[in-house]
Amino acid sequence: MFFLILIFGLIVLGAIGLGNSLKIVKQYERGVVFRLGRVTEEPKRPGMTAIIPFVDKLEKVSLQIITMPIPAQEGITRDNVTVRVDAVIYFKVVDPRRAIVDVENYQLAVGQVAQTSLRSIIGQSDLDDLLTNRERLNQGLAIMIDNPAVDWGVHIDRVEIKDVALPESMKRSMSRQAEAERERRSRVIIADGEFQASNKLAQAASAMADTPAALQLRLLQTIVEVASEKNSTLVLPFPVELLRFLEGNTPKPASTSAEDVPAGTSSGEPTGAATNSSLSATFVAKDTEHSSDDLSGMVRALSDSMRLNETMHLPASIKLPGMENDTATSGSTAANDKKTPA
Repeated sequence: MFFLILIFGLIVLGAIGLGNSLKIVKQYERGVVFRLGRVTEEPKRPGMTAIIPFVDKLEKVSLQIITMPIPAQEGITRDNVTVRVDAVIYFKVVDPRRAIVDVENYQLAVGQVAQTSLRSIIGQSDLDDLLTNRERLNQGLAIMIDNPAVDWGVHIDRVEIKDVALPESMKRSMSRQAEAERERRSRVIIADGEFQASNKLAQAASAMADTPAALQLRLLQTIVEVASEKNSTLVLPFPVELLRFLEGNTPKPASTSAEDVPAGTSSGEPTGAATNSSLSATFVAKDTEHSSDDLSGMVRALSDSMRLNETMHLPASIKLPGMENDTATSGSTAANDKKTPA
């Protein structure tokens, strides 16, 4: 009976020892064996491996890429702006033996180095670099973290800056700056458009000056555009140059006194050339004290005005100021000539 119990105990001890001696290492892991406190040369490969029970100790190390967020770090940039920056780091173990032996906790060590390096990057960079040149800052941050991590058997795959938190006052200032920049661009574009439009208008004016008929066609086109709006009033411009031509080519009548001007007519009102001639001739006829030479001058001025109207060949529908009184004035002038003493 005692012999059976001893055999059963040996079997149990053998099963326990066999269970402790057989270990399974996964594909993404490597096994570091400590034999009586000393590390063997090569880590155990994936699969089932055997160790000596109660003598060897197996430590498994993962070779997968580890994603570790870096807590937000607050710092002052080189241009004296307070910001909060957080990032994320990707790394993996390339030497399991050194990662276990050379550092107590390689993940904690990498995290602390990442935080200090991030603070250093914030102090060495401007605000514009943090907002626009993140790729360059990411590369510099990865190099700063990778330098001490190489001795720990850890490789830094990449580092990414996630977010840059700015103060509210800085956000408002940047908003005003962006708004002012947009306003400047809009004004430059408007000024450029006005400059180009003025050049085109100058070219159009030169073409119309060479071809006067183009101005008339443009006038007709404007009338058509105005008529298309179905307005009740249509205003046609009268060429001022025509009035200036008549005023410059009509001889001036003899000067009259203020009491010769009819009632209701001010001396400063501009009138047509034909009207001035007819009124002057009438006033001469009524005033017997004028000489015959003055009367003859008035008649010649009236005849010149009538010949000018006939030369212009104006349509019947268009009448210059004073044309409606030309016939009556001519008759009255002829009647008064007979009554005037020589």
